[in-house]
Amino acid sequence: MDWSHYRSHTFDELIDADGQARPAARRLVDYLGSLDAAELERRRQAADLLARQQGITFTVYSDGGNVDRTLPFDLVPRVIDRREWQRTEAGLRQRMQALNLFIGDIYGAQRIVRDGVFPAELLAASVNFRQQCIGIAPPLGVWAHICGSDLVRDADGTLYALEDNLRIPSGVSYMLENRALAKRVFPELFQTGAILPVDDYPHQLYDTLAALSPRPGDSPVIVLLTPGMYNSAYFEHMYLARAMGVELVEGSDLFVAEDDCTYMRTVYGPRRVDVVYRRVDDLFLDPEVFHPHSTLGVRGIIRSWRAGKVALANAPGAGVADDKVVFAYVPKMIRYYLGQEPLLPNVPSYLCHDPADRAYVLDHLDQLVVKPANESGGYGMLIGPRSTAAERETFRGLIQADPRNYVAQPTLSLSTAPIVTEAGFSPRHLDLRPFVLSRQDIHVTTGGLTRVAMSEGSLVVNSSQGGGAKDTWVVDMDEEGA
Repeated sequence: MDWSHYRSHTFDELIDADGQARPAARRLVDYLGSLDAAELERRRQAADLLARQQGITFTVYSDGGNVDRTLPFDLVPRVIDRREWQRTEAGLRQRMQALNLFIGDIYGAQRIVRDGVFPAELLAASVNFRQQCIGIAPPLGVWAHICGSDLVRDADGTLYALEDNLRIPSGVSYMLENRALAKRVFPELFQTGAILPVDDYPHQLYDTLAALSPRPGDSPVIVLLTPGMYNSAYFEHMYLARAMGVELVEGSDLFVAEDDCTYMRTVYGPRRVDVVYRRVDDLFLDPEVFHPHSTLGVRGIIRSWRAGKVALANAPGAGVADDKVVFAYVPKMIRYYLGQEPLLPNVPSYLCHDPADRAYVLDHLDQLVVKPANESGGYGMLIGPRSTAAERETFRGLIQADPRNYVAQPTLSLSTAPIVTEAGFSPRHLDLRPFVLSRQDIHVTTGGLTRVAMSEGSLVVNSSQGGGAKDTWVVDMDEEGA
């Protein structure tokens, strides 16, 4: 396949502005250029077949129905130089350290509010603040054990943090499956140690969960709590439970006894559970405390957690920091709690609760991306430059009615990477979601899940909005040259 006509109007992850392969991507670009169109199509079809056979699906909710779809996988990996990744990794560790200190402070002394660094009115209006968590001290002082932070690169090559997903972050199973597909499709490129591995994640996740056990002297009993097979991430729940060798359970499989311990129903009788990796939202986790009619959670599990008889990951209440408005304060959190300058810059944000910011946003709706504070999946956004006058007026009304719930950001010229099309290689916008595990230490995945907009020009990479995925290669240039 010929690269001579490939050009991107923004920063491209593989090809520079002069049409040359970036150093870390040179071997890949040369290799892909040696394949003709028929061979590349054969490998694309093989990857698609493998994905279907593996059942790599996600669920889209539309028109009142649930549709399982195979996540589109593009053959061309995203490539990152290891030296850049080491800086990014340090920035992610710094963010998670500050975010966990913030959450603990918010449910404790609230020093950051008292000292005027974080506005009290923002906390008062937070939909993810849980009064039930005040005074809790979770194991190791960690609230968000698993985080998926979304990163984007602008046209000048700067890598920014876009948001931190701390409630129930998903997508890591696709990162692992993408690597398995890439190894099957391009085995020749994995013959050296240049492409750093990602397959230790299930082991790292297990160790993170095991470190929370209230019975550290015993082999912990860990379960993954799923809402069930109709959840959009059910494939991931099954995948991770199997990879860690733990039980996949639903709410009806667990109960809390009079001793406040949590038990799993088994054919051999009740078995005490030490750690619950819960993929059920806070409000459905315990009908005794939250939604009284929930059948997805476990009655009394918050009582068991408060008593220190079971560990929950992520901890209930961690979502107070999973808020696009709170996100804007992370640099201040880093300075306040750690006394350091942020290593990974935030995408600039305008907070609509602030009168000056709100006035600017309302005057520039045609230029900004406007997001609700707590939506996910790419829903509820206004992409100003691609919006209609009617859409902008709708958002004007929404912002004025509930300014705390909206944040705006400049429309970045997101970086691109090539995808394979019928016409050859074509650039598409993408982002990156690394996963960060926090216990006594902090572990960051090597790269992460690269999500890519499959439609030309689109800035929306979410799978629920038609996006696809790529394998992400962190390349050690010393090994590459060996």
